[in-house]
Amino acid sequence: MFLLKCSLLAIIVSSLIIQARTEAAAAPGNNGTYISHACKNSTDLKYDSTYESSLEDLLSSLSTAARGKNDFNYATSGRGLRGVVFGLFLCRGDVTSLVCQQCIASASTHLPSLCPANKEAIIWYDKCMLRYSDQPIFNVPSLTPVNFNTSRKHSNDDQFQLLRDSFISGLEVQAAYSHEQSRKFAVGKQNLTSSGSETMYGLVQCTPDLSVADCSKCFLSAKLEIPRCCAGDRSVRLLLPSCYVMYDLEPFFEVTAIETPPPPSPPPSGKTKTSSVVIVISVVVPVIVATLLLVVGCYFLRKRATKKYNALIAQENVKDLTKDVESLQFSFKNIDTATNNFSAYNMLGKGGFGDVYKGMLINGREIAVKRLSKSSGQGAAEFKNEVVLVAKLQHKNLVRLLGFCLEGDEKILVYEYVPNKSLDYFLFDPKKQCELNWSIRCKIIEGIARGILYLHEDSRLKIIHRDLKASNILLDKNMSPKVSDFGMAKMFSVDQTQGNTKRIVGTYGYMAPEYAMEGLYSVKSDVFSFGVLLLEILSGRKNSSFHIGDCAPSLVAYAWQLWNEERVLDLMDPWLKDSCYQNEFMRYIHIALLCVQEDANLRPTMSSVVSTLKSEAPTLSHPERPAFISTRRTSHQEIIAINSFSVNAGMTVSDLLPR
Repeated sequence: MFLLKCSLLAIIVSSLIIQARTEAAAAPGNNGTYISHACKNSTDLKYDSTYESSLEDLLSSLSTAARGKNDFNYATSGRGLRGVVFGLFLCRGDVTSLVCQQCIASASTHLPSLCPANKEAIIWYDKCMLRYSDQPIFNVPSLTPVNFNTSRKHSNDDQFQLLRDSFISGLEVQAAYSHEQSRKFAVGKQNLTSSGSETMYGLVQCTPDLSVADCSKCFLSAKLEIPRCCAGDRSVRLLLPSCYVMYDLEPFFEVTAIETPPPPSPPPSGKTKTSSVVIVISVVVPVIVATLLLVVGCYFLRKRATKKYNALIAQENVKDLTKDVESLQFSFKNIDTATNNFSAYNMLGKGGFGDVYKGMLINGREIAVKRLSKSSGQGAAEFKNEVVLVAKLQHKNLVRLLGFCLEGDEKILVYEYVPNKSLDYFLFDPKKQCELNWSIRCKIIEGIARGILYLHEDSRLKIIHRDLKASNILLDKNMSPKVSDFGMAKMFSVDQTQGNTKRIVGTYGYMAPEYAMEGLYSVKSDVFSFGVLLLEILSGRKNSSFHIGDCAPSLVAYAWQLWNEERVLDLMDPWLKDSCYQNEFMRYIHIALLCVQEDANLRPTMSSVVSTLKSEAPTLSHPERPAFISTRRTSHQEIIAINSFSVNAGMTVSDLLPR
């Protein structure tokens, strides 16, 4: 035990000496050189002292975290809608903790002076990056803006670019799939000539909070900039908010990160056999003993450190979730005041899972308040967790969830207020249909498709809406669509493709047959609903209330009949005849019929729909027979409908049961 303590003490002292020498050499003037910054236009801080105070606390917190030998950290500060600020920093994986600490300290002081009136800003040094925003940025890949530094043109462009792309791609895979969860970082070097006279050095890194897919997406965005900015340059620094890609023909990082120690020198020759044996024993035995002691000591130290680290990480995760919950939680008193005690005058509409009210916060911000019915079976903890996750979804074609209230039996969702009411308010009103000309309808169709695609594929979560319909599409002041009622829809894991439920919820006329009859839902269920919605937008007619004789009991059936009779133009809304291109209209009908095919496997994905809406190049397959769902309602089905056309009225919660 004494020998173990002595060995460990010697190792620790040696390590401290080496670290002290390294940091002393790195300290003078080596805390990072400013490269660039970006400020996003936002609310003026001069009139927002709450946010300014939160920002000061956040920067102080990040600087303190850097002193704790962290090369990456995320934090939040403040409360409420205007006072919360999110921030993070990332130091290059090859720099020492002292350099990282000094770099973040400089960035924390420098950035607010460069962007004094902006709520979102980022600064890049050559050895660190720091950013903050009034929107969540953790686990959210940010691919813009892209900054770059270049110099020195290379002569042999083709060969150079080929070797460069292959080399950088290898580093990106190594970093993105790193088993070391705390660091998504890789460095390396590559000979550019057979003689080894010219060598490329590369460094790639992304923020450790990103998934493999998001990290790879960021690296790809950086590489796509190379042909535009620096195709033949031999010294390049590509800087994005979520990742770095750097390469040079001169060493620019700590080369020891990729160097391996030289092999041990062979023992001297010319000695007698006896002396050689003595030397071997006298050298090897102590080395073996010391090695065994070191291995045993390291095992126990690592086991102890791992246990402590896991406990710390669990504690930090709880703290982060608590902070997120606090920043999104409204008090019932404030919501009650904002809606004038949930007065009938403020009611925007009724839904199957609760009523929607217009409200105004103390700061003058208008909100839409969804007061959920008290029959919800979801627990308070699960409700909080889901709201925190969904509130981080950000897309211009999704209604933004601002927060929630959970007090007693009250479960309330708070959304942004969208002024132009819902799509059905315009689409199915003969007096207002004229306001939706062809260009506006195309914008609405494409926006809906992009919003659903984001839920299916591009967000951190995989969300199945399950109640996509005209009343759940809200229109902003520019008549751009925002998909609502996705807040508590079914969430999937990344590798999950299909689910099953005994409790079928949705709206008659929009539900896919496999969901209505068997309770099976997937992304293809939303594709079916989108196809129905597309037919409604093109025709100005509602599927569920449409009826022409016995041959066409629904809009979908009528569209299929016209398609087979080659009379698709008969489906066109009369208000579109002067503004619509016939070929474009027919292609949209074609896409809609592909979406409503009875066999879910034949329906396109939303990514395919988005790519074909604006492109005439792809040849579309011939649609198979759509699903004609019977109007009979079975006893186990619960059909939900909105009773009125209204602002934000379509925000029904699709399912609040635990999954």
